Amino acid sequence: FLSFQNMVSSFRVSELQVLLGFAGRNKSGRKHDLLMRALHLLKSGCSPAVQIKIRELYRRRYPRTIEGLSDLSAIKPAVFNLDSSSSPVEPDLAVAGIHPLPSTSVTPQSPSSPVSSVLLQDTKPHFEMQQPSPPIPPVHPDVQLKSLPFYDVLDVLIKPTSLVQSSIQRFQEKFFIFALTPQQVREICISRDFLPGGRRDYTVQVQLRLCLAETSCPQEDNYPNSLCIKVNGKLFPLPGYAPPPKNGIEQKRPGRPLNITSLVRLSSAVPNQISISWASEIGKNYSMSVYLVRQLTSAMLLQRLKMKGIRNPDHSRALIKEKLTADPDSEIATTSLRVSLMCPV
Repeated sequence: FLSFQNMVSSFRVSELQVLLGFAGRNKSGRKHDLLMRALHLLKSGCSPAVQIKIRELYRRRYPRTIEGLSDLSAIKPAVFNLDSSSSPVEPDLAVAGIHPLPSTSVTPQSPSSPVSSVLLQDTKPHFEMQQPSPPIPPVHPDVQLKSLPFYDVLDVLIKPTSLVQSSIQRFQEKFFIFALTPQQVREICISRDFLPGGRRDYTVQVQLRLCLAETSCPQEDNYPNSLCIKVNGKLFPLPGYAPPPKNGIEQKRPGRPLNITSLVRLSSAVPNQISISWASEIGKNYSMSVYLVRQLTSAMLLQRLKMKGIRNPDHSRALIKEKLTADPDSEIATTSLRVSLMCPV
């Protein structure tokens, strides 16, 4: 317990947020709050999966030299990729997308085969290598995005795809291609609506969403640092920054879905290209996806609300009380709360 406590205490805000997100806990707030939450998670008895995550984040935070075979046995799965199309690759190079020529070829073996012992002998002269980086994230992670009440999803144009860094440079760039079917083009075109000032808008939209590549729970829209998006070679203007809560704190763009319809080629004959560039962060992996959605009007939303029926007032009161007392770590007792009853629509 003490060793895990020391590891968690050395984490920065980014590592604490990743850990709490992985454990399905609230990951918002200042560093002190995040640390208290993470330590409380330890005291309440965390699962083996969470313990592995703590070790992984600590290894990323403090890479150290391997001094003996006992250390190698613990990280064996991360060093050697034994899928059907690969051979042993130095981990730091693999993350950077560089695959050196292997000295020996390795064929996939059953779990009981002696491949691991052979590989360990091969690595004997190389004890001065760094602790390996974690395995490369899957191309299509099992990421679920939070469903948005203002849109109906009609089609998935690009399913969630990892933004994997392809070089050791801080700034990364990835390209994605998607094509629309004639039916999808028709749906977008007939939904066009001319707004005051001659501006045109579509109720059926091509929507780009970015989020953390976390599979523990449905993810909210979240942008990587220094994000830049181009659609068919044209720069897409991102939403403005939210005002910082305090002076000196880095400004953060509010995460929201991006309507890129205005830059999309409305043709089934020509594919569309998206370029995403961003600054990589230690301990944070992101995912992108593209959807065809229909934006709902306020009249539609109101009709859906009415169809749900009216909830019993006592049930609503109990829910409010539950939300106000949800944080067991909070030492502040809420005696009154002032809220706006104005409809956000």
